[in-house]
Amino acid sequence: MPLSEHEQRMLEQMERALYAEDPKFATALEGSGLRTYTRRRVYQAVAGFLVGIALLMAGMIFTQIWLGVVGFLVMLGCAVLAVTGWRKAPKAGERQGRGGPSAGRQHRQRRSMMNRIEERWQRRRDEQGH
Repeated sequence: MPLSEHEQRMLEQMERALYAEDPKFATALEGSGLRTYTRRRVYQAVAGFLVGIALLMAGMIFTQIWLGVVGFLVMLGCAVLAVTGWRKAPKAGERQGRGGPSAGRQHRQRRSMMNRIEERWQRRRDEQGH
């Protein structure tokens, strides 16, 4: 059962109040922290790649083949993480707000969030009523 118009307006008011009171928290809930997350993931992957190189070199210096293999696998895994993280990262000029190119996708995500909230609300009402 969808929210009534009054409930919809109340929810929109609460959303606007959250943006006004704590915009940083509101954008974190909205998922705009994706750029920071992917950037951090790429940096971690690069650091892991360097550790993999060190392990590979240590395996060669100490003639421990297993250590060289582990280093190579670490390098390979980190390279894959860095490349996938780099591709997922939003471009520098791309806005992630309501007016950006991904606004339609965010609108759909917000709608699905609204559907989940509506379902939870309905479940609570049903549990209290019975």
